[in-house]
This record gives sequence, structure tokens and C-alpha cells, in this order.
Amino acid sequence: MTPLQPTARIIDARYDAPIDLLWVETARRCGVPRIERSSSVFAAYDGAGTLTLGSAETFDADDGLPQLVFHELCHALVEGPSGLRAVDWGLDNVGDGDLPREWASLRVQAALAEPHGLRAILAPTTDHRAYYDALPPDPLAPIDGDDAGDRAAIAAAGEGLLRATEEPWATALGNALAITGQLAASIASLAPEGSLWRRYRPPSHTQEDSNEGSTHDETLAGERHQTPKAR
Repeated sequence: MTPLQPTARIIDARYDAPIDLLWVETARRCGVPRIERSSSVFAAYDGAGTLTLGSAETFDADDGLPQLVFHELCHALVEGPSGLRAVDWGLDNVGDGDLPREWASLRVQAALAEPHGLRAILAPTTDHRAYYDALPPDPLAPIDGDDAGDRAAIAAAGEGLLRATEEPWATALGNALAITGQLAASIASLAPEGSLWRRYRPPSHTQEDSNEGSTHDETLAGERHQTPKAR
């Protein structure tokens, strides 16, 4: 047998998407050491370090592991250290009692993503997307100043963003967002129509440009939420 003859090869490695590896490692550094996949959930945290995300076949066209991990870490920021020790960060995902806390995580998500041009790319794909899209250029500004829930969300988001300036969050999340932003900047012009990566907007762009870029294309909008997503 010579190298010139076809032979069955031994597969001794697997390909992992670099952007997924980045966010899995970011979660680990932020106190969530294990990420598992399952077709029975969209996102669930067990309060003991394991975050379970939907498997690839359960994803919508615009779902991605980085965005899901980022969203769940924003929940952790809002809920604080006790959230890392509580099932689903201590949130009630059945009723609406914790809706302001959900809104707070979306405000944190927008505030952290915006400086890297990722507000549209890392946007949530849950049934709370309308709230995220309604956020003003300043993610801590009110949508409805007369709504007590919205005011509570702003207060909780402020606390979450303060935690994001502390370690390990500041370095881990800061690096992940910076690298993701650099990747987006590099490939946005190469991505085909309909790709989420085309929605990258350099941070220096105006919010009007960003809003225009984050408009859903009809194909993705039609495919989103075939089944409701709790988070």
C-alpha cells in the first residue's frame, strides 16, 4: 500500500465553528462551565453551571449559538450572583411576573452589543423581539415612561451593566464582543443577501443607519417563531 492509492482515512479531529468556540469559552469564564444541546428546550439553565440550548434542528434561520449564549449571559448579569445558583436564573418563564427582568436583559444586550456594531446581529430571536426592536438609540432610555414595568426594566438593566464592568465579565464579555465585531466587520461585505452578517453596522454609523440595517428581511421574518420561544 502506497500513499498514491486511495485508502480509508482515520478521522481523529472534528471541525468546530470558531465563533461558537469563542462564546462557549466566554460562558465558561463567566461562570457557566457547561453548554449542552437538546431538542426538547430552547434555552434552560439548571442553576448548577449547565446551560442547555436547543439543538441545531430546532433553530430558526436567524438563530445562532453565539446570540443565544450572549442573551443568557445578559440574564445572568441582570440577576446577579444569586442567578447563577438558581434554575433559569431565578426567573418565572410561565407567567408575566418577571417580564420587566426579561426586558432588562434585552436592554443590557443592546447596550453591550451596540459599541461593536452587533446590535442587529446579536439581537434576540424570542417572542420578546418586538421590545428589543422598539428600544431607542440609548438602550437605557424609556420606551414608555408611564409604564412601571419599563421603568423597572431600566433600573435592573443599569444594575446589570454595572456588573458587566466587573471581573470576570468585563474581560470575558469584552473580548468576545470585540472579536465578534471584528469578524462581522471582515465578512459583512462578503455575506450573501439574507445573511445576518450583512446587518453589521460600524459603531460610528448613526442609529438611523443601524435601524435600517436591522430591518428583518421578509424570508427570515416569515420563518421566525414557528413555535413560541420562552426566552
